[in-house]
This record gives sequence, structure tokens and C-alpha cells, in this order.
Amino acid sequence: MTIFQAIILGLLQGSTEFIPVSSSGHLVLVPWLLGWDPSGLTFTVVVHLGTVVGVLAFFWQDWLQMLRASIEWVKTRRVTPHFKLLLLLVLGVIPTAVLGLLFRSFFERLFESPLFATISLLITAVILYAGEKIGKLKRDIDDMTWWDGLFIGLAQALAILPGISRSGATIAAGRLRDMSREGAARFSFLLSTPLIIGVGIVQITDLTVNGATGASVGALVAGFLAALVSAYFVIRWLLNYLRTRSTLIFAGYCVVASLVCLLVLLVRGG
Repeated sequence: MTIFQAIILGLLQGSTEFIPVSSSGHLVLVPWLLGWDPSGLTFTVVVHLGTVVGVLAFFWQDWLQMLRASIEWVKTRRVTPHFKLLLLLVLGVIPTAVLGLLFRSFFERLFESPLFATISLLITAVILYAGEKIGKLKRDIDDMTWWDGLFIGLAQALAILPGISRSGATIAAGRLRDMSREGAARFSFLLSTPLIIGVGIVQITDLTVNGATGASVGALVAGFLAALVSAYFVIRWLLNYLRTRSTLIFAGYCVVASLVCLLVLLVRGG
């Protein structure tokens, strides 16, 4: 892997983890379209760590407030808004953790299929469209119920499939529960933190068993920094964007990207 390839893949991981167009789908399809060799487990671990650092750097105040609220609950048993938010995040990550651990080998095999990722991009477009057309802009993150947290968590579990956007599914789920776009996006991004950390822990465990492979130190550093910087600035940009605009442009992008990949599959298959 060259440093240029590492930067491109790091930018893809850091940005598409939050832009609702599927990071998993892009990480499957872009190397396939360009004829690049697989990036390898070591590189995957490093860019995930970069994404974690980026999202923690942006939301560090939120996590600090949730930590303080947790300490207050231990002392007083008082459930503050920030402690409730933490519990909602825990509830939301459970479905993904359970499905991911029980059916890990099945999901990993799907990442080898460009066709599956291509079709799943169309599903992401439908999910985003449904969220915009059905949901009402009536509630914010402070108004969330336990059912909201579980519903969004189930949507995140669906996004284990390559091509289904994690942020797209969770934002659309929040919109279907009548949340504002910004509120749904904020919860989605906070929910990504424990998930990405969990994935990173699993990958690091695999790395200790299988050994480091696939990329030079320079490529690893380049991928890490690209993922970190892109994650931070994409989160900031997207939260501002969704204050006044819908997610339909991303649904349109998923349709176009899927059709292009289907065309390439047909040409290569011929």
C-alpha cells in the first residue's frame, strides 16, 4: 500500500463513517473499482483508531458531562439529562454488539462481495428517503425516550451489512421517531463512539493473534491522520448542514454510486 492509497482510504473511513453514504460500502467498493490490493487488518485497525480519536476530540465535552453525571448518579441516584443520554447510548449499542458477536463470520464474508455492497447502497437511499418523508421535525435529543434509543440501536445493527450506512440508518431512524435532523445526527455520532471502540478492540485482538500485516509505518501514519482529521471536520460540517437541509442529497448520491458500480459489475462480468 502506498501513502497515497493510505490517505485516500483514511479519508474515506473518517468521512463516510458520518456522512450517510456507508463507510463499509466505500471501503469495499473503492479499492475494488481502482484495482487496489486489500488494505489488511493492521491498516483497518489504525484508521478505525484515527476515527475514534476524531470523534472523541469533537464530542469530548459531551462525554465529560456524561462521566460527571454518572459520578453524580452513584452519589445521589439522581438521573440527570446527561446520565439518561448515557443510558440511551448503552441501550442503543446493545443490538449491534449482540448481532456482531453472534454472526461475525457471516457478516465478514459479505464484505468480500462488491455486488452485495452495491445493492445495499440502494437500500441506504430508500432508508434516508423514508426518514425525510415520514418523520416530523418535532423533537430533539433531550426529548428522547427508551423506545427511541432501542429503535435507533436496531437501525444501527442493520448497518453491520456492508453498503448500509450506519449514520444514514440511525439518522433516518431518529427522523422516523420525529426527531430533528441535527438531534438525530448528534445522537448517531455519539452512538458511533462505543461502537467504533468496540470494533477496534475486536480488531486489535485479531491483530495480536494473526500479527501485523499489509502496510508500512508511513502508510499507517498517513491513514491514521487522514481518518482523524476527516472525521473531526466532517462531523462539524454535517451538524451545521443538517440544521437547515435534508439528507435527500445523500440518498441521491447512494443511488448514483450504486448504479455506477452495477454498470462496472456488468462490464467486468462481460
